[in-house]
Amino acid sequence: MDIDAWVWWLIGAVGLGIPLVLTAMPEFGMLSVGAVAGAVTAALGFGIVPQVLVFVVVSVALIAVVRPIAARHRDGRPGLATGIDALRGRQAVVLERVDGGGGRIKLAGEVWSARALDTGQSFEPGEQVDVVEIDGATAVVM
Repeated sequence: MDIDAWVWWLIGAVGLGIPLVLTAMPEFGMLSVGAVAGAVTAALGFGIVPQVLVFVVVSVALIAVVRPIAARHRDGRPGLATGIDALRGRQAVVLERVDGGGGRIKLAGEVWSARALDTGQSFEPGEQVDVVEIDGATAVVM
């Protein structure tokens, strides 16, 4: 029983797809697509050299083009801020006069102790302030 070359390419594509699923390395998927392109080339009746060339060109092209795009999307995604990191940059309402020595604000539905970033500056009750940072249990505002 003689198996056609395109069948071997499809077997190779499936074989490259298995590590893709097991390791989540997208490069295996790109090589698998290259093997499918090799199978199409074989099914069209081209010889082994064009089949291998198509496999290599498609695989390398996908790796060269898709990997940088995927890395850019992965790295460009903003991280999810939690805890005190999520409070930085938010606005709060002054409950008790806030100056360099202290005061109270309402931040994210909770009452926080606060102090002004600039020690000479003060904020009166009802004013909106921006949280610059959280220092322990004290919000530093401006």
